[in-house]
Amino acid sequence: MSTPSPQTPELTRRESVVVDADPDTVWRLVTSIERTGEWSPVCTACAWEEPDDGPEVGAWFTGRNEHAGRVWETRSQVVAAEPGRAFAWLVGGAFVRWGYELAPVAGDPARTELTETWEFLPEGLAMFADKYGDDADAQVADRAAQAHAGIPATLAALARVAAAERGASAPATDRPG
Repeated sequence: MSTPSPQTPELTRRESVVVDADPDTVWRLVTSIERTGEWSPVCTACAWEEPDDGPEVGAWFTGRNEHAGRVWETRSQVVAAEPGRAFAWLVGGAFVRWGYELAPVAGDPARTELTETWEFLPEGLAMFADKYGDDADAQVADRAAQAHAGIPATLAALARVAAAERGASAPATDRPG
């Protein structure tokens, strides 16, 4: 597998949306991993692994993913769990970092700027090189394309779910400047 080049898809992504709910409410939603299938276009189900039963640093969960006729499971470890501020995990404990950052909207603390982040880590690139050999670059590109397309879809769905649960007539769809 080669070193990322200008032709290699970006191995990081960061996008934000404004959600019609306060940061604590949004944090409870994004950390309810058993509900992930309601907003993720790829991850259809998640469950905490025993003895873990909630969002705390060090906890593990399993996710079931489906895309393009493929089904696979991943194990992830929580690496950030700050109520109302951040939730993040490492797939495989070291391969890919996914996360959410939350902040109250300036002048409107009842709304949240929700940012989803994704980064393909060096350990993940090495694992893909070992696992896929000559096909590693294509496999990484496929995962990057899934993340790049999935993040805005996930954020829009989270905004809809949060608004519906709050009883709002429509979710916020504006993106922070």
